[in-house]
Amino acid sequence: MFGRGGPRRSDNSKYYDILGISKNASEDEIKKAYRKAAMKNHPDKGGDPEKFKELGQAYEVLSDPEKKELYDQYGEDALKEGMGGGGSFHNPFDIFESFFGGASFGGGGSSRGRRQKHGEDVVHSLKVSLEDVYNGTTKKLSLSRNILCPKCKGKGSKSGTAGRCFGCKGTGMKITRRQIGLGMIQQMQHVCPDCRGSGEVINERDKCPLCKGNKVSQEKKVLEVHVEKGMQQGQKIVFEGQADEAPDTITGDIVFVLQVKDHPKFRREQDDLYIDHNLSLTEALCGFQFAVKHLDGRQLLIKSNPGEVIKPGQYKAINDEGMPQHNRPFMKGRLYIQFNVDFPDSGFLSPDQCQLLEKVLPQKSSKHVSDMELDDCEETTLHDVNFKEEMRRKQQQQYREAYDEDDDEPSGQRVQCAQQ
Repeated sequence: MFGRGGPRRSDNSKYYDILGISKNASEDEIKKAYRKAAMKNHPDKGGDPEKFKELGQAYEVLSDPEKKELYDQYGEDALKEGMGGGGSFHNPFDIFESFFGGASFGGGGSSRGRRQKHGEDVVHSLKVSLEDVYNGTTKKLSLSRNILCPKCKGKGSKSGTAGRCFGCKGTGMKITRRQIGLGMIQQMQHVCPDCRGSGEVINERDKCPLCKGNKVSQEKKVLEVHVEKGMQQGQKIVFEGQADEAPDTITGDIVFVLQVKDHPKFRREQDDLYIDHNLSLTEALCGFQFAVKHLDGRQLLIKSNPGEVIKPGQYKAINDEGMPQHNRPFMKGRLYIQFNVDFPDSGFLSPDQCQLLEKVLPQKSSKHVSDMELDDCEETTLHDVNFKEEMRRKQQQQYREAYDEDDDEPSGQRVQCAQQ
């Protein structure tokens, strides 16, 4: 069993040191030490996978009377020979699960289920029109996703089994160390590239013919995305558990994020709608009437009250013609209309028409200038200006003047000011 010449003696204290116990520790002390260390170093709690594996190996040996006796007498090398020459240990997660009876850290659920990582959510932007969120709509979208291979049920092999990865020794993670300074070593943990984090490898001849050992295959799926009335920009529509499937992974969600396109006429603020409308001066003074096509196709008749005068920039509101409230689609906000008044061009009225209009309009509020005051006044001329352009030109001029003054300043003076 041990080869020619019998077993060789080697170090038989390593496993005791890993658990932090003495060689004469009792069975209860061995269990207590493993429980404390395994809970602390479990990868699900951010522990070191390599340390967790070593703890499992140490407990597997010292909790078994026969293995413990062999280890105490001849050390680790003889123990490995006795286990078949390859030193094959059980999966450290299986040891942990059997020790705790399948209980989770919090006392419920299985360890194997808890070890499952959560798959990533797949997020898509869904462009919709303002009409879509006003009336509600359904979008059909075709997507491709990974599913567990239907032939091998996500095992990746014909036999349904796989061997332990030699590169990471079944942990799925590799630890690399490098010296970054005198007495300083950096330790980095990364996913094993050989098994891609699964901790196992599949023999080439045993690979599933459908998925080629990848454990997943492609599926095309059509999702019906229901956009409800009144939904907001950035609101999410979630399809739980519809993202890519993977072995030992809780499937993530497919998430659609609404992106409402700008509308040429209406703009939205929460549950209210806004539109702009231009009136002629005649309409602003004498009344108006026009139609607005709403987001659901209805024609709304908008008209002023008799004798009403509309001022430039004035708002009017129509109740219950705004956006439907999400989850309460029968409740709507308001539709606001901002009126702009277009004045006629200069020269539109003749002097005679101006006199007639003055008789109809309210009296002038400006102070009249007497003939004596006119004799003392200097006559001026008003010019048309583009005020925004004038301000921009002045700012550029001020910037150039400041730059020129800075260039004219002697360099010695600038240094002196900086030193002060």
